[in-house]
Amino acid sequence: MVESINTKVDLVIDATAFTGLTDYGKIMIGNKGFEFYNKRDPHKFIQIPWDEVNLVIASVMFKGRWIPRYAIETKKSGTFTFSSKDPKKVLRAIREYVDPDYMVHSLSFFEVIKGAFKAMGKKRK
Repeated sequence: MVESINTKVDLVIDATAFTGLTDYGKIMIGNKGFEFYNKRDPHKFIQIPWDEVNLVIASVMFKGRWIPRYAIETKKSGTFTFSSKDPKKVLRAIREYVDPDYMVHSLSFFEVIKGAFKAMGKKRK
C-alpha cells in the first residue's frame, strides 16, 4: 500500500481520473497535497504536493451551476484531469491551499471557436 503525503485530511470523496483510460477511486485533499487513489489497483495513484501546483483549471458550465471536470496543472509533470461527486466542495477545499489567483476557468466552446477564427485571420495577412 502507498503512504499518504498528508498528515491532516480535509476531504475524501469519490472521483474519476482521466489518465488515458478512466480510473475510478477517491480523491484525498489534505495539508500537504492533492492525492488520487485507484479503487481497484493500489499501485495506480497520483500525489501532487501543493508547492508543485501551477494552476487549477475548472470547466464551468451554465454560469457556475455545473462543473463537469477540473484539472490540476503541475510545474513539472503536466496536467491531470479529474471529476468527482461534488466538484464545488473539492474546489473549495483546494482553495484553502492554492491561491485563488491560480484557480481559473477553462475556455468555453465559443471562446475556442472565436480564437480559431482570429488565428485564421492573422495567418491570411
